Amino acid sequence: MLSDQARQVVAATLSAVTDNIRAIADRFYQRLFAAHPELIDGLFNRGNQATGAQQQAIAGAVVAFARAQVESPEHPPERLLTRIGHKHASLGVEPGMYGIVHDNLMAAIADVLGDAVTPQVAAAWDEVYWLLAHALINIERGLYSGHGLTPRTVWRTWEVARRIPETDDVVTFVVRRVDDRLVRRSLPGQYVTALMPMPDGVRQPRQYSLSRADDGRHRQFSVKRIRGEGGPDGEVSTLMCQDLRVGDRVTLSAPYGDVVLDDSGRPVVFASAGIGVTPMAGMLSHLVTAESGLRVMVLHADVDEESFPLRGQVVADIAKLPGATLHVWYERGADSELAVDDVFAGLMDISQVQLPDDALYYLCGPLPFMRDVRGALIERGVAPSDIQYEVFGPDLWQADVED
Repeated sequence: MLSDQARQVVAATLSAVTDNIRAIADRFYQRLFAAHPELIDGLFNRGNQATGAQQQAIAGAVVAFARAQVESPEHPPERLLTRIGHKHASLGVEPGMYGIVHDNLMAAIADVLGDAVTPQVAAAWDEVYWLLAHALINIERGLYSGHGLTPRTVWRTWEVARRIPETDDVVTFVVRRVDDRLVRRSLPGQYVTALMPMPDGVRQPRQYSLSRADDGRHRQFSVKRIRGEGGPDGEVSTLMCQDLRVGDRVTLSAPYGDVVLDDSGRPVVFASAGIGVTPMAGMLSHLVTAESGLRVMVLHADVDEESFPLRGQVVADIAKLPGATLHVWYERGADSELAVDDVFAGLMDISQVQLPDDALYYLCGPLPFMRDVRGALIERGVAPSDIQYEVFGPDLWQADVED
């Protein structure tokens, strides 16, 4: 918790920092990579750096945390911290990184705000930073310990056992362990980070949801090839979809992720769009493996049926779950050859289906899709705490704080 003096200073300067946070974040990364160019190898997503997504993520996190400290210090933003902690653990972030980030971030604030950063202002924001850093270090320490790992042993080599084309742009990979060490099974909804060597020798991390329950020897994840609209294609997704073959080796992290299925007995509703179906498919697979009796409703939106990734697996798993239903929306028309309960034309509209009472909701897909569905659910009286979401890319940090 911030000291009273620091809280007053942060409250007085929050708007100035917020207004300039993107410039601060840009300057921070310039400084960071100039001083530590080695960090781009294996830790930072240079695709997100190029588009500015990484800068948006850190800017949103710092501002959201600082605002929470000022406006509701008695209620720390636990979901925000947990989500970041899981992301960091999947990347093998070490505690020593926080000192490096601190030095370059504080220098960037001074560069951008100039004389406005008095010693008192610097001390107050220094306090904010270390509150955030220590909270994350403690969370990450627990996550590593829970797997019996350290930041340097979070990685493991797997071999591609199967390669399954799902759509024109999505490939599912089934990998198997290559040693006799036990595999700690993932929780339903979690992801792994793939650490891929690029042609220039730089390793690039990308996170992929596990799309089927583990069996102790195999893991399954699905990759969508990112095709640039007016810009470059995704370098990692293109390499994996084009070049990763059966028999190749791939480095994956232990599974992490805070969006995990609650199977305590309440009905569950999965709402996804496009490749956002992957964590939902993983949760469904876990429910099938557990022979669950939960009431399950699956809502999925896509361009058309041929674009629906993992549709065969999803339909097969739904058929194994008593009372489970599948409702789909296709932008190109209400045509389906799948065993679905409803098919609608256009974008997802949850008013077109009868949602179960007292349900828990899990969302995944593009940010506009999740904002729309989340907003519609809240308007219908669903508590924000009953809505979880997984984000592929920049996060909805403020939604976590407001919850």
